[in-house]
Amino acid sequence: MSIVKWSPMKELEEMRRDMERLFDEFFEPTRRRRRWWPKPSEVGVVVPNIDMYDRKSEIVVKAELPGVEKEDIDITITKDSLTIKGEVKKEEEIKEENYYACERSYGSFTRTIALPTEVDSEKANATFKNGVLAIVLPKKEEAKPKEIKVEVS
Repeated sequence: MSIVKWSPMKELEEMRRDMERLFDEFFEPTRRRRRWWPKPSEVGVVVPNIDMYDRKSEIVVKAELPGVEKEDIDITITKDSLTIKGEVKKEEEIKEENYYACERSYGSFTRTIALPTEVDSEKANATFKNGVLAIVLPKKEEAKPKEIKVEVS
């Protein structure tokens, strides 16, 4: 067995990695975390998962909103962000003692997404089908990429 010199920097680096892992697990959406037998009275955090991609002249955002009625969705577009608000409601009240498992989350949620470029909010449209909200945000003219042909001489 060899003797290893103690290094406070090594311990600090290990502590930093542990803290990063802790924060990564904490901020991961609740529905991805598995909790063993939570109480039905505990209200989970609803965080809709999103996809956001670029289609040359527009930005498309798709959000998973299972269990949300389209009347309960509110979308706000600002200069540099998109906010989706809504509420997942319980269908019926069940007494706590009658539960075997309760993993679904209920309650209101808000998700704000930073937009990568300026969009024309007046021309935006949204569709809601099978629990997926699709929002199409046309880019402003000055934000659209322009191609310039360069001739080689």
